[in-house]
Amino acid sequence: MALFLSLLVILMVPSSNAGYWPPSPGYYPSAHFRSMAFHQGFRNLWGPQHQREDNNALTIWLDRTSGSGFKSVRPFRSGYFGASIKLQPGYTAGVITAFYLSNNEAHPGHHDEVDIEFLGTTFGKPYTLQTNVYIRGSGDGRIIGREMKFHLWFDPTKNFHHYAILWSPKEIIFLVDDVPIRRYPKKSDATFPLRPMWLYGSIWDASSWATEDGKYRADYRYQPFYGMYTNFKASGCSAYAPAWCRPVSASPSRSGGLTRQQRATMRWVHSHYMVYNYCRDHKRDHSLTPECRG
Repeated sequence: MALFLSLLVILMVPSSNAGYWPPSPGYYPSAHFRSMAFHQGFRNLWGPQHQREDNNALTIWLDRTSGSGFKSVRPFRSGYFGASIKLQPGYTAGVITAFYLSNNEAHPGHHDEVDIEFLGTTFGKPYTLQTNVYIRGSGDGRIIGREMKFHLWFDPTKNFHHYAILWSPKEIIFLVDDVPIRRYPKKSDATFPLRPMWLYGSIWDASSWATEDGKYRADYRYQPFYGMYTNFKASGCSAYAPAWCRPVSASPSRSGGLTRQQRATMRWVHSHYMVYNYCRDHKRDHSLTPECRG
């Protein structure tokens, strides 16, 4: 019996953060928005020969010749945007698999963007999920990112998991399996995206920076690199919706914000899985990110 109890304790105590699941957020926004098939709301943007839809799942891939991307048919001014995504195992250094909002085509060089990006990795190391917010560039030709990076409490190559961005006039909330991992509040018009954006997905070679700041690059001996997407959700106010269209919420409160339980869960994720926060990077010029001052 003593040996059995000792083994039970060993099994119950995680050896690392990997697989150590966060507490329940208490509310599950994804359950409140209807799923749609890819062809119902999206179109190919580039690399059509590297894109395949079957069994309600879209696969896009990268090889030496091309990557691939897709785009929503409609632009939105707010909403809930989600997809269940499964990533490729093995060596994927230099490869970015992304799901994001942007208006770069409408405002080239001076655009807004809200990103979920999976940064490829080397054998035995976890993927990094990078969240990012761009606001109309910075006025001097540079794009100022607001990156927060996370490891995940599961292996994103084993199964589909749901990743989402909730964009309202007051805040942007990033969610993983309905667990809020980041809240970006509106502090001012200058630090918040206000113009309509489209929803995109893509896979591409970002060897110059994606994995350990470019230390490891895409190795096409392991091609093709793929990402799988399903369970698409895009609900909210389109750019063409009437002014009275009401923004969606990430919590039971229709006024927006997160519940106390959701905020506690997000703090738990930050303490266990956040690996980078731009506001805590002392090498950054925070005159360009005034929201970091409080």
